[in-house]
Amino acid sequence: MKVLLIEDTVTSATIVTAQLAKLGLESVHARDGEAGLEIFKQSRPDLILLDVIMPGLDGFEVARRIRLLEKDGDWTPIIFLTARTSDKDLERGIEAGGDDYLVKPVSEVVLAAKVRAMQRLAQMRLSLLVLTRRLDDANRELKRLTSVDGLTGIANRRCFDESIAREWQRSRRNRLPLSMLMLDVDFFKQYNDRYGHQAGDECLKVVATCFQSELKRPADMVARFGGEEFVVILPETNVVGARRVAEAMRNALVSLKLPHDRSSVSDYVTTSVGVTTVYPSPDDAGTIADMLDAADKALYLAKRAGRNQVAVANQSEGAAV
Repeated sequence: MKVLLIEDTVTSATIVTAQLAKLGLESVHARDGEAGLEIFKQSRPDLILLDVIMPGLDGFEVARRIRLLEKDGDWTPIIFLTARTSDKDLERGIEAGGDDYLVKPVSEVVLAAKVRAMQRLAQMRLSLLVLTRRLDDANRELKRLTSVDGLTGIANRRCFDESIAREWQRSRRNRLPLSMLMLDVDFFKQYNDRYGHQAGDECLKVVATCFQSELKRPADMVARFGGEEFVVILPETNVVGARRVAEAMRNALVSLKLPHDRSSVSDYVTTSVGVTTVYPSPDDAGTIADMLDAADKALYLAKRAGRNQVAVANQSEGAAV
């Protein structure tokens, strides 16, 4: 434990330094407040013994400045050395940032007791900080896990719901376009029947990674909507841009050439995509549910058109084209 002693009286400093040495503590001595502050900045001691009455900066002002120098989460115990024992002086010391008082002349027994007490407080505080950080890490990991689909590793339905609500409000506030894609793996039931559910799970993982790789902006998001269905949020994207992304995802999946000999449209795994774009505004009565419904209807038309297709919803008519 390193102790910073800020004391202008040589006799008192010599006595306290000797007492600290008997306790096996390393100490450094500063003759005034300015020097003490500089040492504090450079060495960051574990404990400060601070004289109250000094030329220049008094102990109260030094304590205040030390507290200002500490970063969030830092705490260095400060024990005042003083001959003043009134309640008013004690109150001033606590308000300035002090933690305890030692009355001059300093008793070796009392000094040892105070140091041990501060050591225990510092250790308990450190343990609490470590526990708090672990708890914060655990909470962040828990939040991440509750937002991630357990099979595919992409965003789950809960994360999608939170994200689309946030993006809807942002688009509504800024009057910007918001696009959504709804994708369904074609003939996935037949795939499971032919290759087995474990292969089906592996297929969905590959499909999710494929879709994710086609998103180029941080705000874009693909989520597993349920089963073999996926949904994509494209903020600040008009219908032309949304269709371009939809075609890129469809083509990317085809290019993987994942075998699917039970598909009636291809020898490989394919996807059908429904696209919808809205311009939410305070005057618009439309809802997120309406947007989902439009994307779902567009997906239905893509399937009806032969699958492995992209269909775009006409939002004003609630249909797809």
